[in-house]
Amino acid sequence: MKIVGTVKEVREQVKEWKKQGLSVGFVPTMGYLHEGHKSLMDAARKGNDKVVVSIFVNPMQFGPTEDLATYPRDLDHDAALCESAGVDLIFHPEAEEMYEKDFCSFVDMTGLTEGLCGKTRPIHFRGVCTVVNKLFNITPDHAYFGQKDGQQLAVIKRMVRDLNMDIEIVGCPIIREEDGLAKSSRNTYLSKDERKAALILSKAVKLGEDMAKAGEKDTDKIVSEMIKLIETEPMAKIDYVQAVDAVSVKPVKEMTAPVLVAMAVYIGKTRLIDNFIYEG
Repeated sequence: MKIVGTVKEVREQVKEWKKQGLSVGFVPTMGYLHEGHKSLMDAARKGNDKVVVSIFVNPMQFGPTEDLATYPRDLDHDAALCESAGVDLIFHPEAEEMYEKDFCSFVDMTGLTEGLCGKTRPIHFRGVCTVVNKLFNITPDHAYFGQKDGQQLAVIKRMVRDLNMDIEIVGCPIIREEDGLAKSSRNTYLSKDERKAALILSKAVKLGEDMAKAGEKDTDKIVSEMIKLIETEPMAKIDYVQAVDAVSVKPVKEMTAPVLVAMAVYIGKTRLIDNFIYEG
């Protein structure tokens, strides 16, 4: 496994693999990797001849009051996990490699990015779309994203469709801790008591799923019951809980598949997300 820091090095390696007729799977990450990331690498390993993982804490998707400076980083740990997953190449650039001082070209989107996380993080998805577009220009074929970031997955799929990108986007299931908490790099911010309180998110997800499976079609009723449950946890502060079309990310009133029921909840100062997708 190689670790490189420049676009040129990645392109040269990918071009060499392509000359050999090899397929390339790509997993974009911000590092501090966990089993959720590894599940994406495993899927990429299974579906491709070669696997590239990017580790880049993208400053463009952080707002001025968000946790860019404190976002957890541990390249040695990340490299060990990647190697255990059979990754062939890690792309670990500095911000200056990805963004020139006079950088002024962005990939923006309307509609899909205005609700859910986009409402309280207005610059987030412009940063995501821009960096992912840049990464896709370096590493082709297939890219793997987790369902935990449900809105991001929908946004990336739409960007690829709208811009005629020759790359397949593969969504992968949420990976959870044994007690149900969705794996996230931000879980490390939680104190012992906050970690326990954070379980209210997965409990609310299960409640919503159970109601949908039992035949409840009214999204307002499902969301209302999920909110009531979350509000029983004193440490929890709801950012949003909402049901939207899983493709268009527009609010829906009925559980007509596919529906994404997503939430963002603050536990203390830590903002956590979780969701489920109703497929009918």
